[in-house]
Amino acid sequence: MALMRCDFYSDVLGLSTSMTVILPQRTTSQIGMASSSSVAAPPVLYLLHGLTDDDTIWLRRTSIERYVAPLGLAVVMPQVGRSFYSDEEHGNRYWSFLSDELPRVCHDFFRLSGDRADTFVAGLSMGGYGAVKWALRDPARFAAAASLSGALNLATRRRHPDNPVDPAVWHTVFGERPVIGTDDDTVALLDRYGAAGAERPALYVACGTEDFLYDDNQHFVEVARQRGVPLTVDFSPGAHDWAYWDARIQDVLAWLPLRPGAS
Repeated sequence: MALMRCDFYSDVLGLSTSMTVILPQRTTSQIGMASSSSVAAPPVLYLLHGLTDDDTIWLRRTSIERYVAPLGLAVVMPQVGRSFYSDEEHGNRYWSFLSDELPRVCHDFFRLSGDRADTFVAGLSMGGYGAVKWALRDPARFAAAASLSGALNLATRRRHPDNPVDPAVWHTVFGERPVIGTDDDTVALLDRYGAAGAERPALYVACGTEDFLYDDNQHFVEVARQRGVPLTVDFSPGAHDWAYWDARIQDVLAWLPLRPGAS
């Protein structure tokens, strides 16, 4: 695998930012590492970080590079601060950066498949929310989306008694406007997903039963099922921590509908 930290300028953000990228590499003599790479452009997973982290965290807390090596899968890990992958009310336009500029920049810089069938998104906590929101708002882009311990009922989380997020962060991102029923409400966005017809990405929702976001994930899954939205659910023992996410990202990689021959 090839690993790089890419520093680049974002026109949308009006500043320099970073992303960490893993690219497949076919090797024959590297000891202790399986590898796979296709002649064609590889499939890509956009892998999103949580509230207190940055684009390097998946590499620092898991073996994601080793996990994807035999799959021939490229991984793009962007940096978005504490934005909840949103166009902030009193900050910057991180949703526009993520959903529009980032994919264009990645395809300009790297040899990646542009096919929907080869494009995936996943994330943890705030990133799980971002992954599901992106897939529900733009279902024609992705073949699959996965949330690990995602903040999937964000519309009610702001005033929840068990809410670890600094009120100043909420104010910066959302101001005083309500989230319920907007494009930042993943529960409300399930209706858009249901209307997408054949262009509906597969959805995977995992959350530990000891996680403070467990009830939020249960609610999202219940609403999805009421609307006839198919999804894969894993509610198993675990907390809001890297031991859980390291195990679950391996499950997600095994679940992704990678096309035969893609690797």
